[in-house]
Amino acid sequence: MRPEQFLDFIVPLAQGGPGAVRVQTLADSGDTQHPFGIAVTRGGGEERWQVIGQLAPGEKHDTPTAAVTADPATGPLPAADAPSEEWLAGIILAAASPEISAVTRWSTREDARPGHIGLTVDYHNGARTFIRAL
Repeated sequence: MRPEQFLDFIVPLAQGGPGAVRVQTLADSGDTQHPFGIAVTRGGGEERWQVIGQLAPGEKHDTPTAAVTADPATGPLPAADAPSEEWLAGIILAAASPEISAVTRWSTREDARPGHIGLTVDYHNGARTFIRAL
């Protein structure tokens, strides 16, 4: 899933996410520095996330992305007051997209760096989406 497709996927999920008050793309929020991303307002304030894509092996930018589906990575819907990274991972996993094979929170990885907040979304076709907190 390329970044523009991912935004079409994540914006409605975040809008329906527990505790979400306002959700918009970074472009709609006035951010001209980051081409893809979302701004989410919840109880604790606004959270901004940049979305970066990595193509599947052998894929080219000038060809459409081939969606590969299989058993989805799943998880429970997060609590409204969950920390931002946990909340974002939770809404993605709760959607149970058959294109997504895994969602990894950066702060909980074995090699986690302090203050490095974000997610890696892995797809069954080998592509990845990186979502980093701004």
